[in-house]
Amino acid sequence: MTKAASEAKSPVNAYGWAARDSSGVLSPFHFTRRANSDDDITVKILYCGICHGDIHLVKNKIWPTLYPTVPGHEIVGQVTRTGKNVTKFRVGDIAGVGCIVGSCGSCDNCKQDLENYCPKMLWTFQGQHEDGTRAFGGYSDNMVVEERYAVLIPNGFALAGTAPLLCAGITVYSPLKHFGLSKSTTHLGVVGLGGLGHMAVKFAKAFGVKVTVVSSSPSKQKEAVERLGADSFLVSHDQEQLEAAMGTMDGIIDTVSSPHPLLPLIGLLKTSGKLILVGAPIQPPELPVFPIIMGRKLIAGSAMGGLKETQEMIDFAAKHNITADVEVVPMDYVNTALDRLDKGDVKYRFVIDVAKTINNHDEASP
Repeated sequence: MTKAASEAKSPVNAYGWAARDSSGVLSPFHFTRRANSDDDITVKILYCGICHGDIHLVKNKIWPTLYPTVPGHEIVGQVTRTGKNVTKFRVGDIAGVGCIVGSCGSCDNCKQDLENYCPKMLWTFQGQHEDGTRAFGGYSDNMVVEERYAVLIPNGFALAGTAPLLCAGITVYSPLKHFGLSKSTTHLGVVGLGGLGHMAVKFAKAFGVKVTVVSSSPSKQKEAVERLGADSFLVSHDQEQLEAAMGTMDGIIDTVSSPHPLLPLIGLLKTSGKLILVGAPIQPPELPVFPIIMGRKLIAGSAMGGLKETQEMIDFAAKHNITADVEVVPMDYVNTALDRLDKGDVKYRFVIDVAKTINNHDEASP
């Protein structure tokens, strides 16, 4: 067996930052990833975005978290190894990995390129591969992933701003396309101007859509209109503004992850309008049924996107020069970044510069 063949069949040593318990505090962590198989690529991680979902994961807020856990699902890196069956990537290419690293491949959802809705979907940062090895996320120096679950990042794309597209970008792009809200004749409301919301505005404007931002923070009006290009702005607790805009929107993308009333948003919709929830508050909202019935209105949800659609989104973003607005931080700042994110103190997405700041392996705990 050649040296290269032997290395390909060996587990891949990795180093990252992990939470050990529900305190959510991360610290250095040595671990191994599964060997690079025939259908896999190995990626040297360059940047990894920090998502609000990472907070829920490390603090055991969504489902029973399997500790130790390495968060991170907005990953951009350079391909360093390819399996013999790999056709989409070459060594040296830039790959992106989002929320998904596995699915059954045979259910109706998988057959329709909707791996994100597969009952056996494997999260990038939680669970186990079929061979029993753990799935660890992108707060680390490398990743081994089946090529199906990675997307090709076009040359020349700003990589730090690209990383959040693998979650925040596709999370708003997918419902815009699926629910017919990307047509130029659409008047779209975007609720919340954070990591998801600012991406929704950017994509919608690239589609030629009329956009109204709805926010609880009046101070964000100038940013929304003058810099991001929104056509108008509503303060969500200003009853006079809301009443003036009632029945004017074809659809709304609601990106807010904290508890908030849906009734005012339903009122903003035209007859047959669509309110799409992507922000996922842990506390369930009240559902005002009567105004939904009387307006033939739709409340729906959307989660991430399949791999085919994610590649489409990346290509569209590259063509229109759409990236996230980011604050790039070193790996050892991650606990502070998570705390600031939990308080809403970021504009609009933290991204870890993994390649430049994760090299002091000698400081890692065993």
